Amino acid sequence: MSLTRRDFARQSAITGAGVALAGSVGALATAPNALASTETASTADTAEAKDASATGHHGVGYGPLLPDPDGILALPAGFKYRVITYSGRTKLESGEITPSNHDGTATFCGPRGATLLVNNHELKGPRASWPYPVPLTEGLVYDPAAAGGCTVVEVRPGGHVAEWVGIAGTSTNCAGGTTPWDTWLTGEETEDKAGQNGMTKDHGYIFEVDPEDRRANRDPKPIKAFGRYAHEAVVIDPKRGHAYLTEDASGPNGLLFRWTPPAGFRHGRGKLRTLADDAGVLQAFKCFDSGGKFVDDLSRATKIGTVYGVDWIDVPDRDARSVSVRKQFTDGQVTRARKLEGMWWGDGGTYIVSSYARGESPVQHDGAVWFYDPQRRTLTLKVLLGVNPDPSADGAFDGPDNITVSPYGGLVIAEDGEGVQHLFGATDSGRTYPIARNELNIGTADEPEYSEFTGVTFSPDGHTLFANIQTPGILLAITGPWKRQKR
Repeated sequence: MSLTRRDFARQSAITGAGVALAGSVGALATAPNALASTETASTADTAEAKDASATGHHGVGYGPLLPDPDGILALPAGFKYRVITYSGRTKLESGEITPSNHDGTATFCGPRGATLLVNNHELKGPRASWPYPVPLTEGLVYDPAAAGGCTVVEVRPGGHVAEWVGIAGTSTNCAGGTTPWDTWLTGEETEDKAGQNGMTKDHGYIFEVDPEDRRANRDPKPIKAFGRYAHEAVVIDPKRGHAYLTEDASGPNGLLFRWTPPAGFRHGRGKLRTLADDAGVLQAFKCFDSGGKFVDDLSRATKIGTVYGVDWIDVPDRDARSVSVRKQFTDGQVTRARKLEGMWWGDGGTYIVSSYARGESPVQHDGAVWFYDPQRRTLTLKVLLGVNPDPSADGAFDGPDNITVSPYGGLVIAEDGEGVQHLFGATDSGRTYPIARNELNIGTADEPEYSEFTGVTFSPDGHTLFANIQTPGILLAITGPWKRQKR
C-alpha cells in the first residue's frame, strides 16, 4: 500500500517534529563542516578532564593516528594491520596474480573457523586496459571481453590465505551487498551494451556469488529482474523480501530502487537466478515532505533529522533497451540524488550513502547518510557533511562511500573524497573519530595522491575490521583494542 502525501502529512502533524527517527545511529552531524573537526580520545580527555573521574567518559575513538613506517596505514596506538591480498604481489590458487582495484567486500563464516571474504574488482572496459584483470576461470565467465569480477578470499586460523575467482567477465564491480542466506550480490556500475567498449554482452546487472559453494557460481547469470543501470549497492529486507538498490549516475542524477518479489517467491541460495527477467516489480523512489511537497533531489535537505515520506513509482523498462532507466522519468515523477553509493541493512532498515553533491545538484554537500524505514516508509537524514574547504589537510572527512554498522556502536565509513583518505567512525550522537589513514602515496612528493578506501566490513566475530585501498588493490585486516563507543 502506498504511503500518500496526505497520510504522511497527517502522521507528521500527530507526532510533531515528530515522526520518530528510525534506527540507532541518530543524528550523526549537525551544521555544514560539522565533521571537519574530529575528536579523538586524547582531545576529549583534555576537554573533559574535570569530570572524567565522575562520569567514566574519556571521549570517543581510539586516539590520534600514528604514522606507519611502512607507508601504508596510519592507525591508533595498540592497533595493527595485516596485508591479506596485494594486487601485483599476491597470487590466486591458480598461480595467477591477484586482480587490482579492490572495491565492495563482505565477510562470511567459513569452514573450520575460517573467514571467507568476497572482494569486488572495479575494472571497467576491455581486459587489455588492465595489467591485472580478473582471470577468466573456466565456467565462471559471463563476458570474456570484460575485465572485472569478484574473488573469494579465505583467511584461516593461523593466518594462511587462499584466493580464487568467484565470477569473471563482468564490468566495473563496485559495491554490492550480502543476502540473509549468506551470499554476495555484486553490482556492475556501467551501462555498456554489447558492442560498446569492447563488450560482447550487455552489462549493468547484479550477479550472485556464493562464497562457500564454488559449483553454485558456474555459468553466471545476471539477475535481470533487478534492472540494468549503473549499480552500486544492494540490500535485501530479510522480513519482507524486498531488494533496495542504489544507482551512481549523473546527467540526470541517479535513483534509489526497490524490487518487490513476485507472489509466492521464496528467497534462498540459488533462487534469484531462477527469476524471469521481468519477475516482480522494480520501482524508483519519490519523496515528499511533511507538508506534502514533492522533493526533487535529496540534496534539498540541509538539516539533520529531516524526514521524508516515500512513494514508489514503477520503472517502465527495467532493461533499458533504448533509454537509461533514470531517464525514463520526467523531473516531477521521481526524487534524485548524486553519488548514491554504499548501503547497509541494520536496525530494521537500510542506511544509504549519497557521497557528495556538486553543481549537478540543487544544493552542494560533501556527503550524506540516510536511513530508510520500510515499516514507516520514511527516509531520515542521519549524516550531513558540509563542503570540505581543504581536502588536503588531515582532520576533515568528506566523500563517504562504503559503509557498515559497527558491532561497537554507530557506523564505520570508508572515505572516497579529495586529498587525505580515512576510515572513520561516527557515534550515535554524532561525534566522529578517525580509525585509519591511507599513507600509500600513488602520486609524487610534490603532488601526493591517495586512493580511496573501499569494502569496509567487520569479520563475523567482530574482532577484525577489513577494508581495501582501491589502488593498486590491497585488502587489509585491522585488529586492536576495539571498544564500545560512547554516545
